[in-house]
Amino acid sequence: MTTRTNTIQHNANGQKKSLKDICNRAWTAKSEWLDKEEFLDVIYWSRQIFGILLGVIWGFLPLKGFLGIVLFAAISCGVVYLYAINFQNIDEELYGGAWELVKEGFMTSFAGFLVTWIIFYTGLHYDAIMESKGIYSLTLEV
Repeated sequence: MTTRTNTIQHNANGQKKSLKDICNRAWTAKSEWLDKEEFLDVIYWSRQIFGILLGVIWGFLPLKGFLGIVLFAAISCGVVYLYAINFQNIDEELYGGAWELVKEGFMTSFAGFLVTWIIFYTGLHYDAIMESKGIYSLTLEV
């Protein structure tokens, strides 16, 4: 026999979690995180948004290649580490060490970053790319 469970998440006290409360704790320094998974979710989703924003910025700036990837990795990991250790004052050993915090959501954030970076870079710099390769120009002569 299977049982249906309610999909509303609850915190450690059994009360319903609200997105507003979670966001308030995420923006408040040294907040108390009773549920470790809740804090990891904040890191995960913040990192996804941050990855997309960096992809847009890298697309506007004509960054290319390995430099863009290394800068993304360094900034993304650095921001998460500083947020967790300095801003929220989290004991990293409760979460399995600093490495576990830093790698939380990294690969999906990296994928979102790459897709956004490629789309914006190609969309904004397509003519310059094609002209530099000598393929064609979009100017029409009448």
